Amino acid sequence: MSSSNSSALALIRLMRPHQWLKNAFVFAGLLFSGGWRDTALDLRVLSAFAAFCCISSLIYILNDWHDRASDALHPVKKNRPLASGAVGATPALVLAALLLAGGGLLAHDNRVLLLLLAVYALFNIAYSWRLKQVPVVDVSIIASGFMLRLLAGTVAVGIPPSRWLLLTGIFVALFLGFCKRKAETFQAETSQRAVLAHYPSALLDTFIAVTMTATLTTYSLFATSPEALLQHGERLLYTVPVVIFGMLRYTYQVHRGHGEDVARDLLRDPWLVGAGLLWVVIFLSHRL
Repeated sequence: MSSSNSSALALIRLMRPHQWLKNAFVFAGLLFSGGWRDTALDLRVLSAFAAFCCISSLIYILNDWHDRASDALHPVKKNRPLASGAVGATPALVLAALLLAGGGLLAHDNRVLLLLLAVYALFNIAYSWRLKQVPVVDVSIIASGFMLRLLAGTVAVGIPPSRWLLLTGIFVALFLGFCKRKAETFQAETSQRAVLAHYPSALLDTFIAVTMTATLTTYSLFATSPEALLQHGERLLYTVPVVIFGMLRYTYQVHRGHGEDVARDLLRDPWLVGAGLLWVVIFLSHRL
C-alpha cells in the first residue's frame, strides 16, 4: 500500500466513522413521526445527521490530540493514529478545522441546530479534558450527547417530539453510559480512567438495572400511548419484547467485558443485529 493511501486511511481512522452509528438518534423523530414521506424534511434531518457526524469526528480528533502522549503508553490506545505517529498533529488539526467548517456549513441556516451542535461540542470538550473524571457527571454528559442528537432530529427540523420518546431517549442513553463504565472495569488494570475507582461494581449494576427498567417502562408507555397508536397502530407494542430481549442481551455482553465501544459492540453481536432487524421488520410491516 502506498504511503498516500496509508495516510488517507489513517485520517479516516482518526475520524472514527464507525462511531457515526450513534448519530442515528437524529433519525428517531423522523422514524416515529412517519415524516419520511416529506422529501424536504428528509433532507433537513439528513443534513442534521451529517453535521453531527462532522462535529463528533472533530471531538474525537481533539480528544486524541489532547491525549496523544498518554495514549502512546496504553497497550491498546497506542495504535490510534495520533498516538502511533501514523498521523501528525498538524494534519490532524487541519482535518479538525475542515470538519468544523463542514458541520457549520451544513447547519448554517438553522439556528437551533447550530446551537445544539455548539452545546454538544462544548459538553464533549469539557468531558474529554476534565469532566470525565467526575462520577455520574461523566455519564450524564455522555447521555446528553444522545439527547442533543434526538432534539436535533425533532425540534431543530420542526418535528414535535413525543414526551415519552424523549424520556426513553434519556434513560437508554444513561443505560448505555453506565454499561460503558461497567465494561471498562474489566480492563481496569490497563484503563486510564481514574473515575473507575469511584464506581464500585455493585453500584454500576444498580445504575444499569435502574436505567434499563426506566427505559423499558417509558418505551412501553410510548408504544401504547394514544399518539403512537394513532400513528402506528399496535405495531410498536409488538416491538416491546424485541426491545426487552435486546437490552437483556446487551447487558449480558457487558458482563462479558464488551460494551466499552457501543457502536462497535452492537454490530459485533449477531443476536443484537438480528433483534435490530426484527424491530425494523415489525415496525415497517404495516407499510409494506
